Amino acid sequence: MRTLLHAKRLCAAVLIAGAVFQGAAAAEDQPKVETLLDTETTNLGQPIRYPGDGAARITAVIVTLAPGEETGRHRHPVPLYGQVLSGQVTIDYGEQGSRTYRAGEAFMEALDTWHNGRNSGAETLRILAVFIGAAEHPNVVRP
Repeated sequence: MRTLLHAKRLCAAVLIAGAVFQGAAAAEDQPKVETLLDTETTNLGQPIRYPGDGAARITAVIVTLAPGEETGRHRHPVPLYGQVLSGQVTIDYGEQGSRTYRAGEAFMEALDTWHNGRNSGAETLRILAVFIGAAEHPNVVRP
């Protein structure tokens, strides 16, 4: 009786170990997924909204600024995802303060809010900017 109980426990342990090993092997075959940003609001707390009319248009650009260089005052009427690839940017929103982002950080830019971006670091700034807009709407508006 005792030997039968021991055999059952041993079989259960072997089955569990096999399942764990198989799961670990299967996990190694899967790509590593790292979430960069998961949000429903912009960096100023505004709800993200998409243009309601027209055909969808996604535009991806890389913005490059030398140390001290600025983007100039502008606003975005469509959602913009930003990923700092290198360097550091400080974005000034006037009365709503400023935000600083460094290499590896992601953000959803403020909607329809005038702002100016400045390379506030010592190295070249590169930002991947992905506009999630519509064909009939500009990605950037300048005064």
